Amino acid sequence: QKLTFLQMMGYSMSWASFASIEVMSSPRFAHKRIGYLAAAQGFTQDTDVILLTTNLLKKELRGAIGGSMNGVYEAGLAINCISNIVTEELAQDLLPELTNLTQHPQPYLRKKAILCLFKVFVKYPQGLRLTFSRIQGCLSDSNSAVVSCAVNVI
Repeated sequence: QKLTFLQMMGYSMSWASFASIEVMSSPRFAHKRIGYLAAAQGFTQDTDVILLTTNLLKKELRGAIGGSMNGVYEAGLAINCISNIVTEELAQDLLPELTNLTQHPQPYLRKKAILCLFKVFVKYPQGLRLTFSRIQGCLSDSNSAVVSCAVNVI
């Protein structure tokens, strides 16, 4: 928490990147939320430890498929963080998990995943060709917010 406050005050937090990853992997949701916020604020395209987050983010995104609401909210945190820290390598690695979440039963996650795909496509444009059929399928979703997100991405 103190690191995110220092970041908001204008101080560089780049020296604490690894500590942010440790908090992101905490089993408690309150700690995870702070860790993901710190990563979204403090990580840049040049941060070396972004590659270490790949497996953690994959685990969080796959955890949403289990059906528990805890997994849904943790995946929502991960999606928010991905949209802020995405690099080309991270986009290539996480594209399959994000496209799978566009078919999730919860509209909350479908919306977040589709909007995150927009940021992924900015860094990895070829991903749009690979997943266009899935996004096109979201145009016929029963939830109007999901349809609106899909139109925005296309």
